[in-house]
Amino acid sequence: MKRSVSSVLYVGIAYFVFIFVLVISVIPFIWILISSFKTNREILSSAFTLPSKITFDGYRIALQMANIPMRFLTSLTVAVFATLISVIIYSMAAYVLARFNFKLKNFIYGLLICSMLIPANSMLQPIYTIVKTLGLYDTKGGLILVYSGFGMALTLFLLKGFFQTIPRELDEAALIDGAGFMSVFFRIMLPLSKPAFVSAAILIFITCWNELLYALMLTSTEANRTLPLTMKYFTNMFSFNYQAMFAALVMCIAPTVLIYVLLQEQIMESMVAGSVKG
Repeated sequence: MKRSVSSVLYVGIAYFVFIFVLVISVIPFIWILISSFKTNREILSSAFTLPSKITFDGYRIALQMANIPMRFLTSLTVAVFATLISVIIYSMAAYVLARFNFKLKNFIYGLLICSMLIPANSMLQPIYTIVKTLGLYDTKGGLILVYSGFGMALTLFLLKGFFQTIPRELDEAALIDGAGFMSVFFRIMLPLSKPAFVSAAILIFITCWNELLYALMLTSTEANRTLPLTMKYFTNMFSFNYQAMFAALVMCIAPTVLIYVLLQEQIMESMVAGSVKG
């Protein structure tokens, strides 16, 4: 009887936590999505009611006033190139850390992983100085360079753990057959670690897409502003036109939400696999 009561209590707490997290994470987005199809008068009169008639005026106004397509393309360009650079470089580093033994390996790995504990605000001044010195201020290249470092710790953690689950005999057989480092890495390790590789790329892309602080500090012209940075100016841009503001927010949030919803199972599987050493 005691075991039955404790199990019921455990299940009840688990469901409560699940519902609580679901409500605080999903309800705001659903509310913004519904509000984007309402008229401004309906939003001001009753923010929590369904629209009497679905209208796309908010999306039309947002596209006209904020030049969202250009900023969408800027965000996409920066996020894609930063993601590609990150996963290629850090996956090689993860392979070296997983397969080769050398002095201070664990110290170097721990030092790189600890970089995720450094607050982003504390790096503003040095990063700004470096980008300014390199002549990359207010350029897409500057943002790509900075963003490419955001996923270092996560990529190393995922891929190093995943590489360790792959039998070493595969590497050794390839080396005996005369394959070099690059050949083993690209022909054997990457195909076998595709789930972790893709998951790291998705998480880095989402981080780069949503980043605001460095985009605000390292850009000054419209041509290089990213889409999340555009959201910052919507309050003044749209004044009290809330339907356009909500429509712009949906267009900014929807790509990352869609990517994560479609690929969440693969991401979770790679996270679990990467945390287990082979």
